[in-house]
Amino acid sequence: MNDNAEKRPDNANRSLTGKLLLLAAVMFGFGYLLVPLYDVFCEITGFGGRTNTVAESSRENPDFSRSVRIEFVTTVNEYAPWEFAADRDSMEVTPGKMYYATFTARNLTEGKKVAQAVPSVAPISASGHFKKIECFCFTNQEFQANEERAMPLQFIVDPDLPEFVDTITLQYTFYDTVRVSANDGS
Repeated sequence: MNDNAEKRPDNANRSLTGKLLLLAAVMFGFGYLLVPLYDVFCEITGFGGRTNTVAESSRENPDFSRSVRIEFVTTVNEYAPWEFAADRDSMEVTPGKMYYATFTARNLTEGKKVAQAVPSVAPISASGHFKKIECFCFTNQEFQANEERAMPLQFIVDPDLPEFVDTITLQYTFYDTVRVSANDGS
């Protein structure tokens, strides 16, 4: 009877260990898939101010009966050594027509820097209707020491933009993505 009593806790320990290992594997798998699932969710819903990165058609039918104000807001990450600004604060656009805007960034250091601009659109109901054709935010931007550069944005506001939206705010946050030493020889 003592032999059976001693074997039961041993089996219980093995069972518990197996369940905990399985739980750890499931948690790891969920953590691994969380970022791609979140990206898909944001792309579908427009959550987080994400915008379409490619226009479905560059030949939209303009809606000349309305005008939408596009406001440009720029911020620089707290620790990033950059100056970054839109060349103008806002512009009036006709939905369905293509427009261009320019942003200027400057590396404030004596070494090479790489930056990335992350866009956000408000209100959220407009995010799926703001279509970027060409944007400096699609790729990392490499700057030499003290380099200043104009960076283009080409966009269309979809004519299917809800009628109640008369102002869209496009915000870019500029981040220092890679710290490159001035002595690395490249």
